Amino acid sequence: MLAPLPGWITAGRAETLEVAAFRSGAALAHLGLILGNGDVPLALWRERLALMAAEGCVGLAGRREGAGALRDALHLTKEGDDPGPAGRVLGQWSRAVARPISVGTMGRALDGVTPERIALCLDATGPTPVDGAAQVINSVLADHPRGETAALILGDAVLAGGLGWTHVVPLLSIGLKARDLRLREDDLRMACHRAVTAGVGQAVPVAGGLARAAARLRAVVPKKREKGA
Repeated sequence: MLAPLPGWITAGRAETLEVAAFRSGAALAHLGLILGNGDVPLALWRERLALMAAEGCVGLAGRREGAGALRDALHLTKEGDDPGPAGRVLGQWSRAVARPISVGTMGRALDGVTPERIALCLDATGPTPVDGAAQVINSVLADHPRGETAALILGDAVLAGGLGWTHVVPLLSIGLKARDLRLREDDLRMACHRAVTAGVGQAVPVAGGLARAAARLRAVVPKKREKGA
């Protein structure tokens, strides 16, 4: 069984940047233990988080498609047909989390963003990985105010890369709100630290549920094989 996120990490609202950064660091350290846990089906977990991120992104665009509608828009569309705005957003997130972080992976996920811009973003650094991610989100939105999906995908990629993770794990994207994306500089950094803590708070239970489901499946499969023998 996966350990839940300690309650003090998400209790109350961090009122200073120092407290917000401390809590986000503790949350990420806890999540790092989950990434090293062999009981969690990580690819499926990332895909679940990608769906949550996509749902948030379409909401930022003023659309109301829920998770089911997003899945239908993408997976029930014939190959070569346009899945529509919502389906395209889910497709972007699915491609972003499916393969290890690289300029090529991000290029396949982000239509219209040049490899040079992607490489520049992925090389971004800051005092912490969260600060580096905030810097990228700030930069992308300054140039493209309606480019929330690209900004969040790149922000989560920079966060994951800064932590030494191989794949994008949607966290900022499921924790940031529309009002947060209107902030800049230190205010955005504060919002990003809070969002990471909130995102981990949602990601951990998802991982726990998938780990339990995988354990049940592993327990059932040998019994079925014995019956079939």
